[in-house]
Amino acid sequence: MDSVNTETEAIGKARKGGRSYALEAAAARVEAHLPPAAGPVAQPVLVVLCGLPGSGKSYLARRLQPHLSATIVETDYVRRILFRQPTYSAPESAWVYAVCHALIERLILRSESVIFDGTNLIERNRQILYQIASSTQARLVLVRTVAAEELIQHRMIRRVQGEDRDDHSEADLAIYAKLRQTEEPICRQHLVIDTTLDVEQSVRRILRECRT
Repeated sequence: MDSVNTETEAIGKARKGGRSYALEAAAARVEAHLPPAAGPVAQPVLVVLCGLPGSGKSYLARRLQPHLSATIVETDYVRRILFRQPTYSAPESAWVYAVCHALIERLILRSESVIFDGTNLIERNRQILYQIASSTQARLVLVRTVAAEELIQHRMIRRVQGEDRDDHSEADLAIYAKLRQTEEPICRQHLVIDTTLDVEQSVRRILRECRT
């Protein structure tokens, strides 16, 4: 729990002052690497994906994105932009999440929908996203992805072998086991999506929640 508390405190410190030059500059740098946004929408949606590595978050995000014309903000991709040789230390992860939060906020303030693809395992850290959605009046949709342990292990092996070119994560079974010990219940209404089931049906469930 010490590493979790350290990361949470570091995220808070990184966001103090909110609009610090370093944070905004990092968010702008990451945004420059993202595909062009589809443009403003009448009611921005913030879809927050939560779940352990290998639970299917990134695949679900890619399938959901065209339906919402949303920008995907993926922590693994952001980490690669910010750090040439990631260490996955608590301060590094805290900075990655702080930059993601700043980027999400600036996109929503431009009336753009966002899909946030990260583990988002700690409730205190998710509260930052609740605050962003509230302050920007975005529709908040929380999604927890799950999958059978055997399938997650299979996905991890494929990841190590580099079989999925769209997979930016470097998390392996050791990281999965470590993060599994830190996962906290989501204290707000949310969807639980089993990514071993029909993905189209799962996408439709999320879209209904986005449009409610």
